[in-house]
Amino acid sequence: MPVVVPAFSRIGEENAFAVLARATALAQAGRDVINLGIGQPDMPTPPHVVEAAVKALQDGHHGYTPATGILPLREAVARDLDRRLGVQVSPDSVMIVPGGKVTMFMAILMFGEPGAEILYPDPGFPIYRSMIEFTGATPVPVPIREENGFAFSAEETLALITPRTRLLILNSPANPTGGVTPKAEIDKLVAGLAAHPDVTIMSDEIYGTMTYDGERHHTLLAYPEIRDRLIYLDGASKTYAMTGWRLGWSVWPAPLYDAARKLAVNSFSCVNAATQWAGIAALDGPQDCVAAMMAEFDRRRLLVVEGLNKLPGVSCITPKGAFYAFPNISETGWKAKALASALLEEAGVATIGGPDFGIHGEGYLRLSYANSAENIARALERIGSFLEGNRR
Repeated sequence: MPVVVPAFSRIGEENAFAVLARATALAQAGRDVINLGIGQPDMPTPPHVVEAAVKALQDGHHGYTPATGILPLREAVARDLDRRLGVQVSPDSVMIVPGGKVTMFMAILMFGEPGAEILYPDPGFPIYRSMIEFTGATPVPVPIREENGFAFSAEETLALITPRTRLLILNSPANPTGGVTPKAEIDKLVAGLAAHPDVTIMSDEIYGTMTYDGERHHTLLAYPEIRDRLIYLDGASKTYAMTGWRLGWSVWPAPLYDAARKLAVNSFSCVNAATQWAGIAALDGPQDCVAAMMAEFDRRRLLVVEGLNKLPGVSCITPKGAFYAFPNISETGWKAKALASALLEEAGVATIGGPDFGIHGEGYLRLSYANSAENIARALERIGSFLEGNRR
């Protein structure tokens, strides 16, 4: 019997994929299932991006590329950051990776070891905690509270830093809450981090293009005082509906870049060439596709929030970013995971229970509104009927 090393007994997973698998199985068995669980745009990848990948293959881009990514794509990332966020980065600090998770993996692996502490948002993307525990480090949850609009609190975050803290993970706009942290709070956090010069920051900004109601995304790259210890995470999955292409990028401080390059060489070698050329077309090409997608998400956002607030025992603040709603279901009398399971099995609506995103997620569900307005309306009707008939 093979013996698995102990670290693998600590590794978790992303339950959204388990829910997707169950929803798919139910659908294959003939059930009508509306999936509001998976965080994936339902729009196709823009045609000009697909065409760029096809052209790359026809032009013979079939081989290995540099482990850090082709220079034209790293230059395109730098141009995008300048144009969109007003920050300048060298293409030599940019690394191209197969999806956003790889940057998380690299950063947490660099700083996680027994005795170290890593701070992460809770509720937050589940891979943060999973990878922290895998390395043997101690995960320290930073509470993300509804009363703060699901923005992180600088004061609460700074109070959790100890001499053992090695890495601080931030995420805004946020998964699963849709929260966007305002600039004043980020300013306060950055000022407080001056007292903790040995703490590295990983800023997950994968939803950075997805904000609403005039809300601006404020990047941590805009703070020169922390640039020498900041890892920036981004990618094409959400903005350009390219989840299956597996294309992410990150910006690394000089002292860490070569370590990240070595991890790339030792793991994935490089991102496939055609996808990288498609990434250039996405970043440098017309952005009207992004604007159209965001206008549609905005319409659905308002629909889902209005509908959720009409359900018995449910309340939902309006998310300012991403494409998730995080309704409070504590007044229904249901535990979150039990309700999510019942909604899938009995009502045919896939959602994710808040505890799948951390200990502070109890009392909430995550709904993705990356589905059609018609399906969202049908799902809300089903949820309402289920709650009316199953009061606790």
